[in-house]
Amino acid sequence: MKKGILSLLFVFTVLALHAQRNVDITNFRAGVNGGLVVGDFSDSYSFLLGVDMYHHWGVSKVFDIGVTTGFFNAFGEEPETVNDPIFVDGFDNLQFVPVGVSFRIYPGKNVGFKFGTDIGYAIGINEGNNGALYYRPSLGIDVRGGTSEFHLSYFAVNDETVFSSVLLGYLFLF
Repeated sequence: MKKGILSLLFVFTVLALHAQRNVDITNFRAGVNGGLVVGDFSDSYSFLLGVDMYHHWGVSKVFDIGVTTGFFNAFGEEPETVNDPIFVDGFDNLQFVPVGVSFRIYPGKNVGFKFGTDIGYAIGINEGNNGALYYRPSLGIDVRGGTSEFHLSYFAVNDETVFSSVLLGYLFLF
C-alpha cells in the first residue's frame, strides 16, 4: 500500500514538473489552519492546529496540480472519569506530517473560487502512530486581490479507524 502511494506521488510530481514547462502559472502557498476533531476520535481529541505548504503548477487556466506537506497536531482531552486512577494521564497529542499531491479546479474566469483535494500519506510522528492514507477535500476563496486565500477543508487519515477534522484555514500565496 505504501509503495503504491509513493509511486502515485512520484507520477503526479513528474506530471506537475512537466506541466510547469508548458504553462507559466506557478505558485507557492503557506498558511495555518485549525478546526474541530469529528468522528471516531472526537471524544479523545477536541481541537487540531496545523500548518500547510503547497507548490502548484498550472496545467491549464482551470486546473492546477501540485505537491503538499505540513504538520498537524490534535490536542488530547482529559477523560471525564471520577475516582478512576487508570485514566489520570489523559490522551497524548496526535501528530501527522502529510505528504501528498494536490489538485485544484477553478470553475470560472476571475471568480476567485476553487475546489479540489489533497491525497497522500500522513506520516505519524508521535509514539504508537503509524500513519496512513490521507485525503483532504477543500473549498477556497481568494481574498486581498488573490494574494491570500480562506479555505474550508475536511482532513481524514484512514487507517482501521478514521481520524478526521473539519478545518478553517488561511493561506498566503507567493
